[in-house]
Amino acid sequence: MGILYGRHILLGVTASVAAYKSCELARMLIKAGAVVRVVMTEHAAELVRPLLFETLTGNKVFMEMFPEMRDDPMEHIGLADWADLFLIAPATANFIGKAASGVADDLISTTFLTVDSPVIIAPAMNSRMWQDPSVQANIELLQERGVGIIGPGTGELACGTSGEGRLANLDTIFDAVVGILNKPGPLSGRKILISAGPTREFIDEVRFISNPSTGRMGFMLAGIASSWGAEVVLVHGPTHIEPPGFVRSIEVISAEEMATAVLNNAPDADIIIMAAAVSDWTLPRIDGKIKKKGRDFQKLELRPTKDILAELGKQKGTKILVGFAVETENMIENAREKMNRKNLDMIFVNNPREAGTTFGAATNAGYLITSREERKIPLMDKGELARIILKRLVDILSKTD
Repeated sequence: MGILYGRHILLGVTASVAAYKSCELARMLIKAGAVVRVVMTEHAAELVRPLLFETLTGNKVFMEMFPEMRDDPMEHIGLADWADLFLIAPATANFIGKAASGVADDLISTTFLTVDSPVIIAPAMNSRMWQDPSVQANIELLQERGVGIIGPGTGELACGTSGEGRLANLDTIFDAVVGILNKPGPLSGRKILISAGPTREFIDEVRFISNPSTGRMGFMLAGIASSWGAEVVLVHGPTHIEPPGFVRSIEVISAEEMATAVLNNAPDADIIIMAAAVSDWTLPRIDGKIKKKGRDFQKLELRPTKDILAELGKQKGTKILVGFAVETENMIENAREKMNRKNLDMIFVNNPREAGTTFGAATNAGYLITSREERKIPLMDKGELARIILKRLVDILSKTD
């Protein structure tokens, strides 16, 4: 899963001839695991069609300040809040001037003024424009304000001349992004234990009881927590999804194996997130294969598995303990009862009968509940949900430190 796994990068594209290079830059960032959204100027869209960026990123391209149809009435604020980093590449002299002067007359310049995450600007223009005193003064002013500037390279320019003004090498821009986002994150120095996926309880040597969980939710939590600086231990059941890199991954099969792995790694964890769909029942395993014509299936004896979450609650201490619940009725009441009974600090509950929230779906919706709040979560990608959960945990940690 790449070194930028789960990070949100807002890529700004302005009307430089080098705009076509932003397509490759977007591809590099996505290959490294980042989630990329693109905001363009209208003139940039005359050089590179927005459809190309939408195809590369899988996300809508943002361009108009006042589109007829939009999901967010305050789109520039939403984009600014979403971004972990705002990268403008290429940046024209016109955009640089507006950024330095506080002019906000289109979506990209307005977003620049509202973003509070790190900003990188990679200029690209004619060499005489780049060397103009007003452009250099604007660059110096932006640098003084903390904006990262990746100066242009020297070489052949679109106008047919040679000089300083070419967009910096894409590897240089990529390395700058990695360097900023890999600085100590909000979970640096923390150890997080996460469980994910299903367990399997074997009936005989070829059949088992399980559920359709894929582990996607726990894997998203693990990957993003790692990118935020945490040391992550991920205990997961059988799944076809590749676990994220940069985490210690422990694969188990049964509920008993998961209980052993989780409880062995719990003592030195700061946060424990039990996102796994652990089987509630197990049964004595029968040797060989039960014949279809036999009656042995009628004699299967289900036994409860160990309640891992309850056991963690008993020995919690100062740890933060997070659980998940699936309820088809009285969601909030049942989730709160579970949270109190098992000594949890937070619980997410969803109803699998609602569209987009079934086991194995890439999306989810429900309620994120703590002792003080019940936050309704609309249908969203599980990666976005993972970020909301982790941001809430960062807030809790900041109040307990």
